[in-house]
Amino acid sequence: MTEKPAAEHALPPIADRQTWQARIDELRVKEKAHTRAGDALAAERRRLPMVEVDPQTPLIGADGPVPLIDVFDGRSQLIAYFQMWHTGRPAAEQCEGCTFSTAHINELSYLHSRDVSYATFCQGPYEESSRYRDFMGWTLPWYSVPQEAVDRLVANRHFGILVSYLRDGAKVYETYWTTGRGNELMAPSYGLLDLTVYGRQEFWEDSPQGWPQRWGSRGGQMRLNGRPTAQWSRIEAGRNDDLGTSSDERHQPRRH
Repeated sequence: MTEKPAAEHALPPIADRQTWQARIDELRVKEKAHTRAGDALAAERRRLPMVEVDPQTPLIGADGPVPLIDVFDGRSQLIAYFQMWHTGRPAAEQCEGCTFSTAHINELSYLHSRDVSYATFCQGPYEESSRYRDFMGWTLPWYSVPQEAVDRLVANRHFGILVSYLRDGAKVYETYWTTGRGNELMAPSYGLLDLTVYGRQEFWEDSPQGWPQRWGSRGGQMRLNGRPTAQWSRIEAGRNDDLGTSSDERHQPRRH
């Protein structure tokens, strides 16, 4: 899809620098209040109760079965993203939202310095889903959630959730979870787009008349030319997106 050059979109009014800075200073008061409100929510979140989880809940890693408590890797806390998976489907048909979120997670050392581990818990079989991880070039810890563990960990929710755990000795507790727009904190691309004049360019946004808005909010905003957007750079780099499924074919790069 070819985007219009900026000159063909409506533009903000032009002001002198003093007037422009005065408007930013007015907005900054609201931005600071928003930040403080977020701090207050985080403080409330830290005071939530927690629920015990079976520490021996089985997961599947590169070397086979792994109990949940071992995923902490000796640390006291764990953040896990539960990635959706369409078993038997090719890479192009995998979840665009989960790909969008996970593609942003790379540097874990800052979490580790706070005694926090991070891992992806994928809905699909390990052999198949780990090929997707490798195709995408992700290096974060990756585990498959076998069916016997789904009810213990997901508990009437769905994959696509972000979960925080706490380990106290040999016991494990779930302390918080979120989903939907709560997952946006995984993806700084959205935060950066919110700083631009045209924003996310999604239909739901409150933007002035004439602003570009070409994306919906049901997954299309995270796909481009038939596959999750982040896959295209991997395809163009020559990576193999074969997941070992019967319907998979090697996808050649296309112009997009």
